[in-house]
Amino acid sequence: MKVVIIGGGAIGSSAAYHLATHPRFSGEITVIERDPTYARASSMLSASGIRQQFSTPVSIRMSQYGLSFIRAAGAALAVDGDAPELAFKEHGYLFLATEAGLPILRENVAVQRDEGAGIALLDPSELSARFPWLRTDDLVAGAFGERGEGSFDGPALLQALRRRARSLGVRYAARECTGFERDGERVRGVRLDDGSVLECDQVVISAGAWSGRVAAMLGIAMPIVPRKRMVYVVACREALPRCPLVIDPSGIWFRQEGAVFLTGRSPGEDEPDPDEPPLEVEETMFTERVWPVLAERVPAFESLKLTSSWAGYYELNLFDHNGIVGRHPAVENAVFAAGFSGHGMQHSPATGRGVAELIAEGRYVSLDLSPLGWARLIEGRPMWERNIV
Repeated sequence: MKVVIIGGGAIGSSAAYHLATHPRFSGEITVIERDPTYARASSMLSASGIRQQFSTPVSIRMSQYGLSFIRAAGAALAVDGDAPELAFKEHGYLFLATEAGLPILRENVAVQRDEGAGIALLDPSELSARFPWLRTDDLVAGAFGERGEGSFDGPALLQALRRRARSLGVRYAARECTGFERDGERVRGVRLDDGSVLECDQVVISAGAWSGRVAAMLGIAMPIVPRKRMVYVVACREALPRCPLVIDPSGIWFRQEGAVFLTGRSPGEDEPDPDEPPLEVEETMFTERVWPVLAERVPAFESLKLTSSWAGYYELNLFDHNGIVGRHPAVENAVFAAGFSGHGMQHSPATGRGVAELIAEGRYVSLDLSPLGWARLIEGRPMWERNIV
C-alpha cells in the first residue's frame, strides 16, 4: 500500500509514525511538507500545553492518550539510543469564572470528572489560599487540574516524531501539493509543484491551517482558516509560587516558563480576525488589551516588562472549533485530520494513532474518533468546544 500524507507537522508526522509502527500495515509512506524548516508551522510556534479541561469527552480522552504518549516518548521515539526530552511540566490549568461563566464551568467540570480527570472546583477562598498572588474578589469559582495537565516542548515532539518516522522508512519530500489525480471517488495520485505525481492508495490531509485549501482541490469545503495568534513573553519582578496556566474570564491566559511568563489572547467577537494575515506581532494588543487585564488579575503584573514575542497560526475550524478527523463520503480513500483550533499539538498523538488505525484496519480500535468525523458538518450538528484557549 502506498500512503501519501500532506503536511509534516505534528499531526502528519504522528500519523506517519503510528502507521509505520502498526503491525497490520505494510507499504510505503511519503510525507509531503512544503517547508522543511517549519518556519510558519503551527507545531513549531505553539505554546505547547496539554490539559484535560475540555468540554467534549472525545477531546478529554485524546488528551489522556497524549499525556501517556508524552511521558513514554523517551523510549518510544528514541533513535539509535538517542531519546528525546520533551520537558513535561505538570503545573495544571486554572480556568477562572465570574457569576456569568459559572454554569458552563460546572458543566465542563462534570464532564471532565466523568472521564476520570482530576479537576478541583475551587471557591474564591480556596483560590486565594492556593494562589495568594491572584485577585479573586470578582470571581465565584475556578477549575484547577490537579494532575495530568501542564506544558511540554512541542517543537521537540515534532522533531522526535519526524526523526523516528524517518528511521522507520518514512520518506519526507520537500514539495507542495498542487492538486490531485482522481479516478471517480478515489484519489490515485498527488500532484506536486515540480510537475510530478505521487501515486497513492490512501491520502491523508493534515496540512494544518492550510488544510481547507488542500480539501478544496478535492472539491470539498473544509471550514478551516489560518488565524493569527500572538504569544508575549514578559518578565515580572515578583515570584508567583505554584503558578499554573491561568485562563482569565476575559480569555486572556498566562503561564510561567522558567524565569519569565507567556501570555496571549484571541480576538473578541467585535475585533478583526482576518484569514492568514502576516505573522507580525502587534504590540498594541499587548499594551491595550492584555497588560491591563493581567495587572488587574495579578497585582504583581503591574510592573511587568515585555521581553519578546512571536506569532503563529491557529488552524481555526469555523464550524465548531473541534478537529475534523476521518473520511469524507465524496472521496473514499482520503483521510482528513485538521482543524483543532489551538489544541492540535496535544491531540496529535491520538489523532495520528486514529488515522493509522483507519488506514491499517479500516476502523478506530483504540479510541473512537467518529464524533470528530464529517457527519456532524454534513448534517449541520456542531459539537462546540467551549474551552478554547
